[in-house]
Amino acid sequence: MAKYTLKVNGRARSVNVEADTPLLYVLRENLALKGPRFGCGLGQCGACTVHLDGQAVRSCMLPVAEVKGAVTTLEGLGTSKKPSKLQQAFIEAQAAQCGYCINGMIMSAAALLEKNKYPSETEIREALAGNLCRCGTHQRIVAAIKRAAVA
Repeated sequence: MAKYTLKVNGRARSVNVEADTPLLYVLRENLALKGPRFGCGLGQCGACTVHLDGQAVRSCMLPVAEVKGAVTTLEGLGTSKKPSKLQQAFIEAQAAQCGYCINGMIMSAAALLEKNKYPSETEIREALAGNLCRCGTHQRIVAAIKRAAVA
């Protein structure tokens, strides 16, 4: 085991883990952050998406030893008392059904909106292409992102 100090949601956090431990496990198990979810473990579903220096990355595929830069999770975007503009748009659009994919959808959308304040529907759908939703709420998810873009 080795000690790693990560900047997560604006705070320095230290953990003692093996170098090949996926960032997802560190976030959930060591730091008790439940936004990122384990979905497929292959980086294909998007449930584990976090930001690394503003870029959306799959935390299930990223060994903690390779984390260089600031990590932002869903919890770092807003709080239950003061959700971010994007999180509030998801609430208002009732975009979550089971909610399992929502972490990845919001984190991918947040990365998109950081680069492109007013994306087209095509750009939104392209940004979400790597995120899977089994409940079929894609229409409401896209509507929520459009709502956040104009707010």
